[in-house]
Amino acid sequence: MITAPLLRADRGFHAPDFHGEVSGVPAIATDGLTKRYGRETALAGIDLTAPEGGVYLLAGANGAGKSSLLRILLNLIAPTGGTARVLGLDPRRDGPTIRAEVGYVPETHQIGYRWMSVGRLMDHLASYYPRWDQAYADQLARRLEIRPDKKLGTLSKGQARRVQLIAALARRPRLLMLDEPTDGLDPVARDEVMGLVAEHLADTGCTVLVSTHLIYEVERIADHIGVLREGRLLAQLPREDLQRKLRLYRATGPEGWVGPADLTGVMKRASLGREIHWTVWGEERDVAARITDSGGVVRDVAPLTLDDAVVTLMRAPLTGPKDTADQ
Repeated sequence: MITAPLLRADRGFHAPDFHGEVSGVPAIATDGLTKRYGRETALAGIDLTAPEGGVYLLAGANGAGKSSLLRILLNLIAPTGGTARVLGLDPRRDGPTIRAEVGYVPETHQIGYRWMSVGRLMDHLASYYPRWDQAYADQLARRLEIRPDKKLGTLSKGQARRVQLIAALARRPRLLMLDEPTDGLDPVARDEVMGLVAEHLADTGCTVLVSTHLIYEVERIADHIGVLREGRLLAQLPREDLQRKLRLYRATGPEGWVGPADLTGVMKRASLGREIHWTVWGEERDVAARITDSGGVVRDVAPLTLDDAVVTLMRAPLTGPKDTADQ
């Protein structure tokens, strides 16, 4: 992965618009959503749209505001400003109804009810959720190697996370909200958990919102991408748009060639002898033509992995001639 610094305005950089059209009926929609804790701003005017039946990857570093956003959507905390709709409902007015329709795995591993056994917890939850599927809960427990007689207070961090996932899936929700769902799990368990989520999605067609900084773990299921940084939604677009427009270009030119001076949308640049590598946001035909017109020869054009593409967006400038966070 190329790690050369971003090109700034002195090389013709301007921040592209990373906000694409999100089609379909929204399962989640926010408008100007803001959250402040004293003088600290956790969310700064978030306009997020997650279509029904899709898998929305909300990517961002720790502290970006992801958990605050999910908690607002469930009415666990109140926003400072703006509005939100979840499954067509207002969280501030319909919080209990929304929570009954959502399978939620929080960032924290604390379950509560430390004196209860896992089985007793499942019985307790079954009384609250009309669509609770006990046979499915038992199947998940066997697959994740969770014994029903295990006391909640004795669970390891990884075991607690497995129990939270069972509780979220077995209620057969219309919407899954997973906040760092593999945190605390070993690599084998992480793969198992994400496989379960993929299978659940295929079987039920529910909507999934996954909040994580481990992008590679959801690469096989994500179809919409949101990038949150410092409380601002820097990017939001369908996956196919991201991987079509953000590409790695490898080009060579004559001695002393530095490439086109007017190449916009450059996210990374690295020189390797007479070869230059660019990661550029733009239409491939236009970018390749600019490189060729400047005297270069395009040797290769390749899409980025989802992991590399999202990490590139996470490092994009927040300011510039066109500020993507305010689109």
